[in-house]
Amino acid sequence: MHTALVTGASRGIGAAIAKKLASDGCEVITPTRAELDLASDKSIEAYLSMLEQPVDILVNDAGINRIAVMENVQSQDLTDTLQINLIAPFRLAQFLAPQMIARQFGRIVNISSVWSVISRAGRISYTMSKTAINGMTRSLAVELAPYNILVNAVAPGYVMTDLTRQNNSVAELEKISQAIPARRLAEPQEIANVVAFLCSEHNTYLTGQIIVVDGGYTCL
Repeated sequence: MHTALVTGASRGIGAAIAKKLASDGCEVITPTRAELDLASDKSIEAYLSMLEQPVDILVNDAGINRIAVMENVQSQDLTDTLQINLIAPFRLAQFLAPQMIARQFGRIVNISSVWSVISRAGRISYTMSKTAINGMTRSLAVELAPYNILVNAVAPGYVMTDLTRQNNSVAELEKISQAIPARRLAEPQEIANVVAFLCSEHNTYLTGQIIVVDGGYTCL
């Protein structure tokens, strides 16, 4: 049985990923924010030092998206976004990779975003962080491939999560749907299915890729 650590698993895509990996037979660790505060390097170090079992699979799902156009971006918001969306995932991978190397098996999946491929007004901090995690994914893939550790990123487009429903009216969701060639938003489970394959032993050769799951949105 493989052990998977999934951040951001309290809701949405992260919750779907954790559920899918568990159903596939993994032991899944889903730390709460109180247990693992990704905004704090000290919290990350403390949490990792307390882990008793080796981790074979790391899914970096947790992230923040503080919307602001360039002139309104606050220094602290930019720092927080880069810390949680980029630096924390790197620290987790950096700590767990040696264990994976020792066992000659590992899977790391970073949850990126369609906004790392395209962008829109107000997403500058988020786009910066997710574009950087794509680069991190490729670099880690090159370094870790000799040890049977495969590193990929999944970049979802619009996903029908509780947060999406809260932040958009029915009319707004319909407008978004019509802008997507598939004419609908993704369900969290559809993202989880892609992540689960990348984490599995069925994936034996695919690494360093940014897999966009957006119903064709970025093809327009």
